Amino acid sequence: MWPTSLLILFLAFQSNFYEQGIKALDEKRYDAAVENFINAIAAEPKDYTLFFNLALAYSLQGKDAEAVPEYKKALEMKPDLYQANLNLGISLLRLKRGPEAVPFLTSAVTEKPKEYRPNYYLGAALLSAGDFPKAEQTYAAALEIDPKSPDAELGLAHALAKQNRIADAAPHFHKAAELNPSYRDDLLELAALHEAQNQTPEAIAIYQQFPANPGAQERLGALLLASGQAADAIPPLEAAVAKSPTVANRAALATGYLKNKQPDKALPLVEEILAANPSDFDIRMLRGRITRDQRKFPDAAQDFLRAAQLKPDSPEAWSELAGALVMAEDYGPALAALDKLAALHAEKPGHVYLRAIVLDKINQREPALEAYQRFLAMSNGQSPDEEFKARQRARILQTEIRK
Repeated sequence: MWPTSLLILFLAFQSNFYEQGIKALDEKRYDAAVENFINAIAAEPKDYTLFFNLALAYSLQGKDAEAVPEYKKALEMKPDLYQANLNLGISLLRLKRGPEAVPFLTSAVTEKPKEYRPNYYLGAALLSAGDFPKAEQTYAAALEIDPKSPDAELGLAHALAKQNRIADAAPHFHKAAELNPSYRDDLLELAALHEAQNQTPEAIAIYQQFPANPGAQERLGALLLASGQAADAIPPLEAAVAKSPTVANRAALATGYLKNKQPDKALPLVEEILAANPSDFDIRMLRGRITRDQRKFPDAAQDFLRAAQLKPDSPEAWSELAGALVMAEDYGPALAALDKLAALHAEKPGHVYLRAIVLDKINQREPALEAYQRFLAMSNGQSPDEEFKARQRARILQTEIRK
């Protein structure tokens, strides 16, 4: 047994360490708090309050990795300690160990089901663990307690979005942004979700709210282009290029100019990109289309040939090349491009029609007749104007062949 005088001294030291630790916590001197609580634990290792306060001091320093084992020691001694369960769960979430936090935060909610914080953090842990229906329920419970919580609104939005319930999630994304302007950028996530669901008008409406965001303006322009609204797409794309002249932005703007019948504005942008990226397949194809639309067919053919060399298995490149060569009246290479399409098993009725024209132009009557007839069988009413011309030429060729 301890002599009475030594026991009194021992208890006095223990009490002094604890009191100094509490005082240091109150004064936000967390290093001193940690030191005092460690000394107090050495003197009395079975007092759960000492482990809890040590963990708390670590948490307040942002040292969650050090806090976690101390909270767990406190809970081993007192499993129903509400604040330890809550704090441990929060520390685990900060460490991105959300699934581990679920049982501790569940205990905290069980202890105080009407408190906002345990419900909110349990929702976050369940979301991290991939239990989206339970996360939805828990965030909804947090919002019942605090209907003006932007964090819970955003958490609920994410839980619903993860269940592919975009229509249900949308109001919560908007409400979170309304309650906390710093969450406005999360609306861009909602816009991307609308895009993934092919809900183009909804995505456009969100992107229009971000005129200063180059990425949002790029997506706005791209969606307007894809919707056939080339004229409306140009201003946001110009804004995107002005603030962020990336290859993607300039290419999108060039495409907008081209579709809006402004090839003279498109070409300089494309030239800039190709000067830095001469092997960019998409941009090479774009320049080919611009010069083709300007009726500079030999120039267009050069770009399409380069694109085909970059991607020899691209039916798109060989198709454009064949068309440009036919317009340039360069029939031998045009026939070779059409042969490549056939070898790729990418031949369509229009390609067969071009083949017939080329063979007709170089006086290959029988192969031309066969190509016209094959085109008519393949097209079968899809291209009435070309079919009419093909029938006329086929009759003429049949007559000439008989002679």
